[in-house]
Amino acid sequence: MQLDQRDLDILRVLSTEGRITKAALADRIGLSPTPCWDRLKKLEQAGLIEGYGARINLKKLAPHVTVFVAAEIADHTAASFRAFEAAMQRYD
Repeated sequence: MQLDQRDLDILRVLSTEGRITKAALADRIGLSPTPCWDRLKKLEQAGLIEGYGARINLKKLAPHVTVFVAAEIADHTAASFRAFEAAMQRYD
């Protein structure tokens, strides 16, 4: 699919304002609603727009996130475990 500036403008606006109305999107990019809607449908059908969603602020939802990780250490010496623990402490 060949994209022009209006297509790129649609993608730019939607990347930050996924809940924008179609009328507001059309106004923002300088098109009337029908051609804007047609372009939007073509972008969706081409797979350039995979879906619409919400960005969740996890810090407000919960004070922490639990992550499970599997790791392999080359050898099982005390020094290797200390080095691995020290490396992991650098991450929040």
